[in-house]
Amino acid sequence: SGSDSDSEDSSLSDSELQEAFSKGALKPGLNVVLEERPKRHNDVDGLKQCLSEFKQQLTWVERLDVTLDQVADPISQSASNKDTVDPENDFQREMSFYRQAQAAVLEALPRLRKLQVPTRRPDDYFAEMAKSDQQMQKIRQKLKSKQEAMERSEKAKQLRAMRKYGKKVQTEVLQRRQKEKKNMLNAVKRYQKGLSDKLDFLDEEQTSSQGNKKGSASQRIKKGPNAKRRYKNQKFGFGGKKKGSKWNTKESFNDVSSFRSKVAHSKGPGKGGKKAPNKRPGKRARQKMKNRAR
Repeated sequence: SGSDSDSEDSSLSDSELQEAFSKGALKPGLNVVLEERPKRHNDVDGLKQCLSEFKQQLTWVERLDVTLDQVADPISQSASNKDTVDPENDFQREMSFYRQAQAAVLEALPRLRKLQVPTRRPDDYFAEMAKSDQQMQKIRQKLKSKQEAMERSEKAKQLRAMRKYGKKVQTEVLQRRQKEKKNMLNAVKRYQKGLSDKLDFLDEEQTSSQGNKKGSASQRIKKGPNAKRRYKNQKFGFGGKKKGSKWNTKESFNDVSSFRSKVAHSKGPGKGGKKAPNKRPGKRARQKMKNRAR
């Protein structure tokens, strides 16, 4: 085999080298160092021939290649020289790439439109995403949790504001009621002491209560009393002053048109010779009687 022949050649050469070394035939300096570097040969014709062999003569719409020179910076206008972009400066390097790509797009778009090639993605276009569905689901859940947390925080903030406003309104209402009560008590004391003969505070209290009722009932307009109220008014009257309503006056004392002598002297029918039935004493009277007997 080839490996056996190589090993034999190598063993023979080693033995020969050993014999030469033992005889003293080997001398230093057998490895010759070249003083000049080998010249590099640029075979342009061969390269062009190789290019023509694998090059395919296709139209531009199939290749879509755009070659441009270096694009100048529109701000400084000093990018005509290649040395102006520092390759160690990340910002300048990335901006040069960006300007180059932008200029290529601006040159390629009119050519594509001229060839009637669509350049916008259709609405029903489906492209496979770089990330998997599981990863996107995790991202959606994380975004959803963040949004829910923000909504909860906003609701809690609104509730705190509403509670604060409610406490403020409640405090104002309590203070106003205490002030009204204090003013009414002072007015009552002044009236009792005879320092004032006005009862305006009662009218104010009535109007305030009526105003609260109207406000709570959305200022509804009453057209008149209902049937129940009319029946009670007819049965019990309309209220008003009761004390002293049966006192005699000068006019009633002089008016004797309704006087009946038979009725006045208990001579009318059904009243003569009858006595009031005996009634059983009440519980308190019986208790008093028992206490006296003891």
